[in-house]
Amino acid sequence: MPVKVSVIVPVYNPGPYLETCVASLLRQSLPPDEYEVIFVDDGSTDATPALLDALAAEHPRVRVIHEENSGWAGKPRNVGIDASHGEYVMFVDSDDHLGDEALERMYGYGVANDADVVVGKTAGRGRRVPVELFRTNRPRATVENAPLIDSLTPHKMVRRAFLDRIGLRFPEGRRRLEDHVFVTEAYLRADNVCVLGDYVCYYHVGRDDGGNASLRPFDPAGYFKNLREALDVVERYTEPGPLRDRLFRRWLRVEMVERLRGRRFLDLPEDYRRELFDEIHAVVVERFGPGVAAPLQPTRRVVAALAAEARYDDVVAFAEWETGVALAVDPEDVEWRSGVLRISFTAELMHDGGPMTFPSAGGSPRWPPHDVAEAVRWLGADTVGRFDRAVPDLLLRERASAAQYFQPAEVVRETVPAGDGSRVRLVLRATATVDPATAVSGSPAGEGLWDVWVRVDLGGWTKELRLGPAPRHGHGRPAPPAGVVGGRVVLPYWTDRHASLALDVGHASGRLGLGRVSAGDVTVAEERLQIVLPLHVPEAAAALLRLTGARSGGSREVSGTLSPGGRLAAVLPIDELTGGTWLTTVCLTPGAPGARFHPLPFALHIDADGVLVVPAPQPGSARRAARRVRRALYRALGRITIRRR
Repeated sequence: MPVKVSVIVPVYNPGPYLETCVASLLRQSLPPDEYEVIFVDDGSTDATPALLDALAAEHPRVRVIHEENSGWAGKPRNVGIDASHGEYVMFVDSDDHLGDEALERMYGYGVANDADVVVGKTAGRGRRVPVELFRTNRPRATVENAPLIDSLTPHKMVRRAFLDRIGLRFPEGRRRLEDHVFVTEAYLRADNVCVLGDYVCYYHVGRDDGGNASLRPFDPAGYFKNLREALDVVERYTEPGPLRDRLFRRWLRVEMVERLRGRRFLDLPEDYRRELFDEIHAVVVERFGPGVAAPLQPTRRVVAALAAEARYDDVVAFAEWETGVALAVDPEDVEWRSGVLRISFTAELMHDGGPMTFPSAGGSPRWPPHDVAEAVRWLGADTVGRFDRAVPDLLLRERASAAQYFQPAEVVRETVPAGDGSRVRLVLRATATVDPATAVSGSPAGEGLWDVWVRVDLGGWTKELRLGPAPRHGHGRPAPPAGVVGGRVVLPYWTDRHASLALDVGHASGRLGLGRVSAGDVTVAEERLQIVLPLHVPEAAAALLRLTGARSGGSREVSGTLSPGGRLAAVLPIDELTGGTWLTTVCLTPGAPGARFHPLPFALHIDADGVLVVPAPQPGSARRAARRVRRALYRALGRITIRRR
C-alpha cells in the first residue's frame, strides 16, 4: 500500500524525551502500513544510535539514518525529506510528541482540501504556542485571511511533491531560524494551506533540563543575520505594501519588541542586553518602513518607536514600568442552566497592585513620546480609544495535556470613573457558556481535570490567568453542584491551593456531595424508591443502583432513572432483598466507559414489615450498627414501610 505520511524526526542526544516521542508515533491511528517514521540521527554521542537501530529492527515502519553532526536540525530534516516515500512529510522534534490521531486527521484534512501544507493544532507544555490561529478549522487559509505567520515552527505536514516542485528545503548548518525561512516560503508559495483547529495534533514540550535547541542563548549578531533571511523570503514573494508590512510585523513583534519588554529584557546581563538592543535597532531602521510598526498594539508600538530611535535607556525605563502590569480576574457567578455552565467574571489590568487607570478625556499626546512619562500618557489614551474592541476569552485547558479550547462569551465593556474623575478604569464583564457536550471544538470534554483560564488582549498586553481566586469561605463563593450532562458527571470546583475554577469530568467521587443526602431525601412508596440527589440533571437519564448486603457481601443491581431536580427513581425487587440490610451505591453514567459507583450515606433494612432507611453501617460492624441504628430510628424517625402483597 502506498505510504501516505513520512514522519521525519531529527535526533541529537534527546535523552528521556525520545521515549515519549517514539510511543506517540507508534500508537498512531493511521494503519501501520500507511505511514513510515524516519529518524535522522545527527551524530548523537549517547546511547541513541543503538536504541534507534533496535527500534527499527522491531518495527518495519521505522527507519534510521545516521549522519555526522551538522550542528542544527536543517540538514537532518532535508536528509529525511530525500529519503521519504510518503505523499506528505510530517516534521516532528524528538522533544515533542503527537496526538494519537494526528497523522490520520491531518492527512485526511489535507487531502480533503487539496492542501500543500497542513497546520495541526498545537498545545504547549512549558512552551508558548499560537492561540488565535487555532480558534477554528480553516480549510483555505492564507497569510492574508488567517494569522498563519504566527506559526513558524517546522511542525507541519507538507506535500512531498510540492517541496520537490518548488525545490524547497531547510537551510543547513549551525544557524538559527531555519524553520522560519522554510515555513514562510511554504506559506507564500502553496496553492492551499489548511489549519486543523479542533484536535490537538502536536504537543510542543519545554524540557526540564533546558535542552530545547531553540531556547538556548544565542549570539545576537548571528541570530538577526538569520532573521534577515526570513525577511528576504517575504520580499522575494510579495510586493511592497500592506501585506508585506503585515508579515514583517510578525518578526518586529515577536522576535524584537517582545525581547525588549519587562522582566524578560531586564533579567538579561547588561552587556548582552545592550548588544541585543543594538542588533534589533539595526534591523528596524534597515528593513522596516513606517507601515510596519504603526498598526501595533499601543505598548508594542511604544517599544518599537524607542528601538527605532536608539533610545536604549528609555527602553530599560519602560521595561521597568511594565513589570508592574498584571491581570486581575474576579469570578462573579458560576451556575448550571439546562445542562450548560454559565460563568460570569470581570477582568481588568492592574499596575503595582492596584487597578490601572487611564485618561478619561480624549486628546492626542505627542508621538513619538520624548520620555517614558509621555509614553505612558500616550499609551493610556490609545488604549482607551481601542477599548471598544477588547474581548476577554475564556478557555478550557486540559491539565494533563495543556490543550485549550475557546468557549463562547458575551462581553460588556465598562468605563468606571476613578479618583477625581479625570481618569477611568477599563473593566471587562463577561459571561461565558461551557457546554460539556460540545466544549472541545464541538466534541465532549474528555475525562480528566480541566482548568478555566481567562485571556485578555488589551493595550498591547496579552495576559492569561486562571479564573480566581474565589472567596474561600462564606457568602460570595459560587458553589454549583455536579451536573450529569451528556453521559458524564461534570463537577465544577475551586482548587484547594489557589481557589481557581476547574472542572472534574468523570473522575469526581468524594467531592460530589452525595454524602449530604439525608433520610428526608429518601422515600419509599409501594416498591418505588426515590432519592433526591444534590445534582444538576437537565434531562432524564439512566442510572444504576447497586445494593450490597452488609452481612453477605452479595449484590443486586437495579436500573433507575435520573430526572431534573436530581431525582433518582428505581423499583426495588423486594422479594429478593427481604431479610437483610443493604448498602447503597449509585452509578450516574452507566453507559460511559469505566463508569463509577458512588457510595450513598444510607442503607436499606428490609424485613417482613417493610423498608427502613438507616445510616450506612461501617464495614466490619454492620450487624451491630444496624441493630443500634434501627432501634434509634424506630424511636426518632418512625418507619418508612411498604405492605407485602
